[in-house]
Amino acid sequence: MPITIMGDREFQSVPSIKSKALRINLNENIYGTFAEIGAGQETVRNFFRAGGASGTIAKAMSAYDKDFSDAIYGEEDDKRYVTEARLKKMLFHEMNLMEQRISREKQPNKLFFSYANTVATIDFAKKYKGHGWVGIRFQTTPTEDYNEIILHLRFHENDAKLQQMTLGTLGVNLIHGAYYKYDNPKKLLRYLYDHLDKDQIEIDTINFSGPRFSKVDNRLMSLQLVKNGMTEAVMFGPDGNNVLPARILYKKNILALRGSFRPVTKVNMDIYKKSLEMFINENKVNPDKTEVIFEITLSNLRAEGAIDEEDFMARARLLCSLGQTVMISNFQEYYRVVEYFSNYSKERMALAMGVNNLVDIFDEKYYRHLSGGILEAFGKLFFKDLKVYLYPLKDHNTGEITTSENLKVHPRMKELYKFFKHNGKLLDINNYDAHIMDIFSREILQKITDREDGWEEMLPEGIPEIIKEKRLFGYKEVSIGDF
Repeated sequence: MPITIMGDREFQSVPSIKSKALRINLNENIYGTFAEIGAGQETVRNFFRAGGASGTIAKAMSAYDKDFSDAIYGEEDDKRYVTEARLKKMLFHEMNLMEQRISREKQPNKLFFSYANTVATIDFAKKYKGHGWVGIRFQTTPTEDYNEIILHLRFHENDAKLQQMTLGTLGVNLIHGAYYKYDNPKKLLRYLYDHLDKDQIEIDTINFSGPRFSKVDNRLMSLQLVKNGMTEAVMFGPDGNNVLPARILYKKNILALRGSFRPVTKVNMDIYKKSLEMFINENKVNPDKTEVIFEITLSNLRAEGAIDEEDFMARARLLCSLGQTVMISNFQEYYRVVEYFSNYSKERMALAMGVNNLVDIFDEKYYRHLSGGILEAFGKLFFKDLKVYLYPLKDHNTGEITTSENLKVHPRMKELYKFFKHNGKLLDINNYDAHIMDIFSREILQKITDREDGWEEMLPEGIPEIIKEKRLFGYKEVSIGDF
């Protein structure tokens, strides 16, 4: 029956979950194990019901009891069970057993897989909706090394049974995609939502590894999650791998810097260094439990109405090379950023920004969708002890420096701005580097594309070399034929 699905599959006929499971079962070479913890055996149930499962399912198990689970997979150092580390132990353990127990000589054409999930569904009080890790370790040819797809999900449904059914559907989609869409990871990602809705489940982290995914950049896959509406924000670390936001943000003091970083400039790094100094000097801020996040919004990634993935990767490489943690979000308004962080931490937070970004905060057009307008937004933004660190702006023509003292907002916003400033919510970054005030990323970008000199000295150390080596932002070397 035709079903409406996101993206390029809209109005197309999507294979049912039963037909997907049956296709796997009828492939005489696909053979593997299912290990599911915490939400029943909902994925393997679909394969049993589809028919023909005897040639596919080597073993199905649920080590539900914690002591029994520890006896099989070993104890975790943090005593937790719904973790990526536990999932990987499950995948490796089950695959090792497969290799030990099934003779390759007798079964030379078998494509082994181990599927696992470790999940916590909604609690009895319905306070925590639940989350989990899901993964598959698999082969596409009998002689190749194993590939892996590992993802983290968050449930949005309010009933444990519904969450179990959702997990089972996602599991079938993942296994089917691993075998029949591994050559197109972007499609594989979208097909995970076949027969699912974004209101049911959120995927906020995914990583691909192994020989079939050697050319996949997981930062680009992060971008797809936000672009496809599968989650509101994703994060990745300096090593280029996607990281679970909860692991980075949980109970941390958070300082966030929003920008286009196209490219990252000396000004961006000056804002970072000076605002961090101010932040760690605040009361209740523990330097050892402080996380700095460089945020790029989806709107900043759009070029002529579409997201330029090559441009995104250029920014990502540069920020990673500087050792930064990056967040890609769908949050145009700052209050949504703060709400998001507040899901993971109740500790002190701060935002560092330039004058133009602060002016935008006081623009009513961004809050017309809220019944309470800008006042509701400010209530959400400053419901806790949030601080804003303001980096000054130098006028190119007059040389005038704009700070919080002489910043102009719309006349209707003057009183709100005064309240905002006089209550200590807004602090100027005073020890800024005056020698770099004339640096603007858009002018650097123009110099790069026009092959002009002098842009290198406007960027942090090491960044110009990466731009030249990787030919980022349209960089081309000047040749003799150009003269």
